[in-house]
Amino acid sequence: MEPTSQSIDTVSPSDTANIRVVRGFLDALVAGDPDTARQYLHPDIVWHNVSLPKIRGIESVMRILRGMSRPGVGFDVRLHHIADEGTAVLTERTDILIWNRLRSEFWVCGTFEIEDGKILVWRDYFSNRAFLWGTLKGLVRMF
Repeated sequence: MEPTSQSIDTVSPSDTANIRVVRGFLDALVAGDPDTARQYLHPDIVWHNVSLPKIRGIESVMRILRGMSRPGVGFDVRLHHIADEGTAVLTERTDILIWNRLRSEFWVCGTFEIEDGKILVWRDYFSNRAFLWGTLKGLVRMF
């Protein structure tokens, strides 16, 4: 059975402060607003798409986030589950990367480690195969 998706901006009364940080961050990415996204990031952030090199520091991460907000480039997300324990917020979601008319959709499990109300570590796990399959389906949908 396919998990039920929820909007990232659907705030639950049970959301903790850490979950609100992650929702706010994802909302800013979807809105294509890297300056707002920045307010949720710790200056020493480490972004790790597992199997790819780690990106360290706010300026390095911001260069990529600004690139994701260029005309014709975008990001969307369908959040399936979100939970926290201590300083970690876990997400199960479908990420959608957009390049002009191409939409690549693929499953992601993300861990966000929060320190002082900011995202210190952003770690995403996904299958390269699922990413490629999502991209191929996106190419087929274009025609």
